[in-house]
Amino acid sequence: QVQLVESGGGIVQAGGSLRLSCAASGRTFGSYAVGWFRQATGKEREFVLRIGRSGFSTYYADSVKGRFTISRDNAKNTVYLQMNNLKPEDTAVYYCAADLNVRAWGRGTEPKMYDFWGQGTQVTVSS
Repeated sequence: QVQLVESGGGIVQAGGSLRLSCAASGRTFGSYAVGWFRQATGKEREFVLRIGRSGFSTYYADSVKGRFTISRDNAKNTVYLQMNNLKPEDTAVYYCAADLNVRAWGRGTEPKMYDFWGQGTQVTVSS
């Protein structure tokens, strides 16, 4: 079992920054990959980025490349999502999720591939 808790969401103006955190407990933190997804009102949940177990492997959706950065601190059991140059279209509930399976780089972009989810944190970007 893995428990995930997101924090750091809020309201920010376009062009601003936020850092989300995903705190994990339960299973050994370094034994699974973590992904971030987001879901805007009325839309399907979409992949944002993913980080591998050790933190060296990352994969980003095209929509956030150059603006978002994912990192993990295995000593603190936490994954971070640094979001810069935010746009109104980034407005959504952001979720972190744990994937217990080993996957090739570039895989792990579908929600069904993830085993455990946090409750989400709202990010609102005003224009």
